[in-house]
Amino acid sequence: MPDPISLNVQINVLPNDPGVYQFYDAEGKILYVGKAKNLKKRVSSYFNKKQEYGKTRVLVKKIREIRHIVVPTESDALLLENNLIKKLQPRYNVLLKDDKSYPWICIKNERFPRVFPTRKLIKDGSEYFGPYTSMKTVRTLLDLVKSLYPLRTCNYDLSKDKIEAGKYKVCLEYHLGNCLGPCEGFQSEASYHGQIEDIRQIIKGNFKDSLHSFKKQMKVLAEQMEFEKAQRIKDKIDILENYQAKSTVVNPKINNVDVFSIISDETYAYINFLQLSHGSIVRSHTMEIKKKLDESDEELLQLAIIEIRQRFQSQSKEIYLPFPVEVEETIKVTLPKLGDKRQILELSERNARFYRQDKLKQIKIVDPDRHVKRIMAQMKADLRLSEEPRHIECFDNSNIQGSNPVAACVVFKDGKPSKKDYRHFNIKTVEGPDDFASMEEVVYRRYKRLLNEDEPLPQLIVIDGGKGQLSSALKSLEALDLRGKIAIIGIAKRLEEIYFPGDSVPLYLDKRSETLKIIQQLRNEAHRFGITHHRNKRSKGAINSELENIEGVGKKTAEQLLKSFKSVKRIKEASIETLAETVGKSKAEKIFKSFH
Repeated sequence: MPDPISLNVQINVLPNDPGVYQFYDAEGKILYVGKAKNLKKRVSSYFNKKQEYGKTRVLVKKIREIRHIVVPTESDALLLENNLIKKLQPRYNVLLKDDKSYPWICIKNERFPRVFPTRKLIKDGSEYFGPYTSMKTVRTLLDLVKSLYPLRTCNYDLSKDKIEAGKYKVCLEYHLGNCLGPCEGFQSEASYHGQIEDIRQIIKGNFKDSLHSFKKQMKVLAEQMEFEKAQRIKDKIDILENYQAKSTVVNPKINNVDVFSIISDETYAYINFLQLSHGSIVRSHTMEIKKKLDESDEELLQLAIIEIRQRFQSQSKEIYLPFPVEVEETIKVTLPKLGDKRQILELSERNARFYRQDKLKQIKIVDPDRHVKRIMAQMKADLRLSEEPRHIECFDNSNIQGSNPVAACVVFKDGKPSKKDYRHFNIKTVEGPDDFASMEEVVYRRYKRLLNEDEPLPQLIVIDGGKGQLSSALKSLEALDLRGKIAIIGIAKRLEEIYFPGDSVPLYLDKRSETLKIIQQLRNEAHRFGITHHRNKRSKGAINSELENIEGVGKKTAEQLLKSFKSVKRIKEASIETLAETVGKSKAEKIFKSFH
């Protein structure tokens, strides 16, 4: 335990100002970095109240030293916290780091600038646009640019003196029409820079100026009867309009905006970032964050916004968010509710969800243990359990108009069916179709036997049914002194409500929730297993009835016949002599006569 006097002194001297605090252990290793509007109040909260989550309790026990840095505003605290987390990489902080080298589009600082992709930023006065999240996006943009504007690809020094001296000759690119030959003075510097300005605007997502320029050129050429040249310009307009139509997803008036959304589970969060320019998505990126403590979505999104905007050097003055988050004071925050803005936020959320689904599929294949741990942690949280439900058992009754009542118990271990542990039950003590009494009987018999045989008990019992069936199962647990020792829930079929003992208000899980899917799978498997047993029992009963209806054939004789002939069909096909070998001549004649 931390020394209370030492820590009390350190807490008491903390100021009531915004800033960043750092926790260190006995060996001087950094444990955690956090931000606060009020340093003294925030740090005190770690020690003044009982921490709800286990990881936070462990953190508090390890704290031996508290350091702090005062800053002018909370916005400054946000930025400083992010920088310190990346620099110090504390054990209990989420790590917002990325070792990727992202591609950029470079407009080189030259007399006749080249335009090309690069992963290196050189401070030589060149312009860099990006970074982009994939080279595919960069190549698509550059292919568009090259289809519209003839640019040089050579790396010659095209100074005025060298061109006038005739040092260079045009290459194949000139003869193919991909370059206008500035190396021999065939294209002026002003004309070339006009193209570069148009390219600059296209890279930024602004197609309006280029389209206007091309349409003006086409009109002039058509008036001058230069129809072939006018057609070539029209082809460029079509290319540009087609690209714009594909890239514009919302209102073109939405310009210079960043969009952020978050999807999270118990252990990971996925933050999607979209950047819009003139209604077009010019950048998309999804960040995966591993939770270290029990960080809220608000905390994680706040950190991610700062990190992503720094990483991609975003200068956008407005951001769209799903819920309020403290950001820099100079940034306008919008929480879209309707229309185009809401549409783009939903697109971002969809991207985050798809990214998560892809990651989970990969994990399931590559790292099944991590997949199981994540599912179990999610179920524990969703169903308010005290431990992970590694062993789950589900019960279901099956009877048709009161005939042949049976029940089924299916077992899941680590979220998967354990078919060797499935059990059938024939109802013994209940007369007629009484689901509640049947449930009480089978639950009692199941756990009475497990206790007698010293077998492991499940962490969770699922009852197929609502409050009535759940209450019946609880009676059996109470009789066995197991109530409170095993978690138990009921699932009602109509609206998939989850019922807890003693709670009249059901829990409604998200329909896409993995927890609900596993519970539904349990319930469906129990139903299938029970129905199969019920069907077999009814078939057997029908066969026995058919034989027992024959005069002189009782239950014992029917079983004897089935044991010898295996089916009623073979009994029907047998001769009197063959039947007589099993049941005697007298009964054989009666059986043969009844079927023929």
